Amino acid sequence: MTPRESLGLFGEKLGMTQIYNEDGMVIPVTVIKLEKLVVTQVKTEDTDGYNAIQVGFCEVKKRKLTKAEFSHLEKNKLPAFKYLKEFRVNDPQKYEVGQELDVSEFDNVKKVDVTGKSIGKGFQGTIKRHNFSRGPMSHGSKNHRLPGSIGAGTTPSRVYKGKKMAGNMGNEKVTVKKLGLVKIDKEKNLLLIKGSVPGPEGRIVSIKPSITTWNSN
Repeated sequence: MTPRESLGLFGEKLGMTQIYNEDGMVIPVTVIKLEKLVVTQVKTEDTDGYNAIQVGFCEVKKRKLTKAEFSHLEKNKLPAFKYLKEFRVNDPQKYEVGQELDVSEFDNVKKVDVTGKSIGKGFQGTIKRHNFSRGPMSHGSKNHRLPGSIGAGTTPSRVYKGKKMAGNMGNEKVTVKKLGLVKIDKEKNLLLIKGSVPGPEGRIVSIKPSITTWNSN
């Protein structure tokens, strides 16, 4: 499978802790509680132009959904889900509407790619946002943390798009690749992933097998 055509799971980031391996070494891990995923739609090239499965998770009351969202689920006698997400797959015929996906999808996986929204840090200046160097701190300097010139006045007489300036920092989609999958707790539906993953505690993240460790068997 290609990186965009592998089945993954969604879960809630609970936080970080540490465990010890067989050699007594401390391993920092992020604990992710996996959500129960239900296949809500199977998409094929004939009907939708591409192969994918849509999954729903996190049940809510009917009134929390729009009429279109609830009708989409109700026609297949499925409960109301807060989230509907897609995974590209090579063979959608292996799945059917109503099928449940669990942590067993990661039985032969050693490394994973985790995608989530990074922590939002609000409006920040160029030093913190883009690692700009500060100006002289000596007496008389008027350029301690200012960005400096942002362009010539005559030519081009405007600021180029994409210029690194102060602005909102964080709260962006971030993918961290090839993180080690340290432990799977099937009883509590938990994944322990080595290192940190994007987002604050309580954020929903997507976990997929890294392409280099995918076992086609």
